[in-house]
Amino acid sequence: MESIDIWICIALMFIATVLTRSSFFMLGDAVKLPGWVKHALRYAPAAALAATIAPDILMTTGSSGNLTLTLINPKLLAAVGAAVFFMATRHMLGTIAVGMALFTVSRLWLS
Repeated sequence: MESIDIWICIALMFIATVLTRSSFFMLGDAVKLPGWVKHALRYAPAAALAATIAPDILMTTGSSGNLTLTLINPKLLAAVGAAVFFMATRHMLGTIAVGMALFTVSRLWLS
C-alpha cells in the first residue's frame, strides 16, 4: 500500500466519522425520529457502558479469558456492592466511591 493510499483511507475515515457522529447536531430539528427510536436511544448509553464494563468484571485477564464467577474476583465483589449501593441510594458519585473502595479492600484482602 502506497503512502497516498494510506492518506486517502485516513481522509475517508475522518469524513465518515465526522458525518456519523455530528449528523444529529448538523441536522438539528430537520429530522424527526419516531417515538420508538427515541425510546430505544434512551438505553444506548447504559448498554454501551455495560458492554464495556461487563467483560472486564467477569473475564480473567491474560490469554485464557475464562469466566470468573467466584468470590475471589475482587472486580465482581466491587460491582455487586456498588450495584446494591446504587439501588438503595440512587446516588451516582457515592456508587463510584463505594465501588472503588470495595475493589481496593477486596483486592488487598484477597491477595
